[in-house]
Amino acid sequence: MTNSNSMSRTDWALLLILSVLWGGSFFFSKVAVAALPPMTIVFVRFAAASVLVYLYARTRSIRIPCDTRSWLSFAGMGLLNNLIPAGLIVWGQTMIPSGLASAIIATTPIFSIAAIRLTSSDEQLSLAKLLGMALGLIGVAILFRLGAKPASDVSPIGIAACLGAAVSYGCANALGKRFRRLSIPPVAGALGQMTCTAVMAFPLMMLLESPWQLAVPDAPVWMSMAGLVVVSTALGYVVFFRLLATAGATNTSLVTLLIPITAVLLGGLVLGETLSTDQVVGMLSIALGLIAIDGRALNWAFNLPTPDRNPACKAAAVAVGAPENVEFLPIGVVDLPRPGSRPVLSPPCPETAPHQPLPRCRQSRVD
Repeated sequence: MTNSNSMSRTDWALLLILSVLWGGSFFFSKVAVAALPPMTIVFVRFAAASVLVYLYARTRSIRIPCDTRSWLSFAGMGLLNNLIPAGLIVWGQTMIPSGLASAIIATTPIFSIAAIRLTSSDEQLSLAKLLGMALGLIGVAILFRLGAKPASDVSPIGIAACLGAAVSYGCANALGKRFRRLSIPPVAGALGQMTCTAVMAFPLMMLLESPWQLAVPDAPVWMSMAGLVVVSTALGYVVFFRLLATAGATNTSLVTLLIPITAVLLGGLVLGETLSTDQVVGMLSIALGLIAIDGRALNWAFNLPTPDRNPACKAAAVAVGAPENVEFLPIGVVDLPRPGSRPVLSPPCPETAPHQPLPRCRQSRVD
């Protein structure tokens, strides 16, 4: 089993590559939306990418479910995780810079925590998470205040569209906790979601945008759509699944902090986008909120006992019946349980007082 906190050099390299692949989607969308309407971009992106992921699944002999329950779940996830947010992001980018759009989307963990908390009892609201949510919302408020200024070229409607996409992603994550109980292979789940997204986007594209009346796009638009399909979507999913398998969901979630950096750099260097001081302050507030929600920086800053720093924590857990392969999670981290896993609460570490019912060891999980 991969340690949830240990990342090899290869894992770090894959994390950086994934941030470039997914951060590049904002750049590619910004170029494409200059000539193509939003729903047309969404349809082409997911229809073409689903074909590529299907070929990948066939070469890896990955089982694709055919039962009705699975495909209804694919449709729900495709709606909340792809169709609604992708459409809102592309539409929002007609009004705001790509780097700013990526920073707003980075608030997704905030809405994930809220949605999971409202729909189940699995999510525990720690002080770090509440602090992170507050900082993230303050950052969004700063961006909205900027959009309300008469002299600003940032549209509050564009900000609201991207914020709506983040909310949709958050709801998808809440639905995903139930979706994962079906024990569907991740690649098959992604394929099903993208296929359903393309099926749902097609009639909307035909009714609302009349793509047959559009002018033939020029070369940069074709190249941006190819990049969006092959690089940011198909290849991005392959790298994501590889990283998820080797580094775990907690470490993979760090990509959320890196995507805005890539998007801002690409927007500034290639598209000539600039950021005002207010935009930078709002984005930094969102970034601090994500760091607080992640929890690892706080664990390090306050030197909280962890299994890798204090092996006695793990030994104490094993002593009261936890298996040897128990996996410890950092305090305050929103992690996605793997199919078949069950939570195990760490007992008090040997150095903690006997009267403390909840020690400052990490929670743990057994696969």
